[in-house]
Amino acid sequence: MTRDGSRTSHYDFELPVDRIAQFPTERRGESRLMVVNRSTGEIAHKQFSDLEEMIPPGDAIVLNTSRVFRARLLGVRDNGTPAEILLLRSLGNSMWEAMVHPGGKLKPGRIVKFADDFEAEILSTTERRTRVVQLNSRLPIEEAIEKYGHVPLPPYITRSDQPEDLERYQTVYATESGSVAAPTAGLHFTPEMLKRLSARGVRRADVILHVGAGTFKPVETEHPADHVMHEESYTLPARTAEILNDTRAEGGKVWAVGTTSVRTLESVIGDDGIFSEKSADTRIFIRPPYEFRAVDRLITNFHLPRSTLIMLVAAFAGYDLTMRAYQEAIAERYRLYSYGDAMVVIGD
Repeated sequence: MTRDGSRTSHYDFELPVDRIAQFPTERRGESRLMVVNRSTGEIAHKQFSDLEEMIPPGDAIVLNTSRVFRARLLGVRDNGTPAEILLLRSLGNSMWEAMVHPGGKLKPGRIVKFADDFEAEILSTTERRTRVVQLNSRLPIEEAIEKYGHVPLPPYITRSDQPEDLERYQTVYATESGSVAAPTAGLHFTPEMLKRLSARGVRRADVILHVGAGTFKPVETEHPADHVMHEESYTLPARTAEILNDTRAEGGKVWAVGTTSVRTLESVIGDDGIFSEKSADTRIFIRPPYEFRAVDRLITNFHLPRSTLIMLVAAFAGYDLTMRAYQEAIAERYRLYSYGDAMVVIGD
């Protein structure tokens, strides 16, 4: 059977467990970089620091400045058994939409206690089987979350969060709190690298897209079109729109750092190819075939089988080349996923 990326099963691949990075590199920015040229089909192996020389002056890099908050709350039920609540988004008045575990036990009316002065009451179940919870604390709720919450490491990192994760599972340019998962392509950048890029005349354009837990949800339908895409909120500031429009007008390229930046840019660009200031929610699902209008180059990490993220990469680089790159990454012992190595897709 021909595999062309039109079915979810086309994105299956065998991944040795030891390729999943459980910890970050010793120092930020020391990751490897796979260079994938979609014009020639060539694949090269470099270091992430080599990216500096690949981005010409006058081009723009787009960074998602959303900040990960301590969304994972570990507590106990009334009977003393463990329970977990992963906060997704604030609904106002100390109410949050959340994922819970164990789902079968945490019905409306149940209480989960995190500390003597911090607990959650399950209020209701949503259509998508998440919960609406009421957080109660003597502290301001945001303070209580920061005091008692844990870094929401993705499920394939099979260890508890550690103090170093507070820094390393966060980009150095993160500003506005709201994500429950890091925009991981940005984890490789150091302040020094960003300064050097700026000094070389590379423009920086910031966006915000708050990453939801749905980013890790596999596509469970065989036809990707049947998948219900998760919703994420984004902001593209007026200054960013100005930078991107000027870059394009002067013949420069737009380099999206991460799939979240791609989703923001492709959601906001107008039919006339012009970027405008905008804040909204997006459910955009980018998969083959897709015609990109906002993004010229892509910097990304390696993603899960059957995920919407690997489908986005396949739409940009081409399905065959993407799957070949993943097989080469496995053969060359790249470190994969959130704390793993990076890929850049170049070429027209």
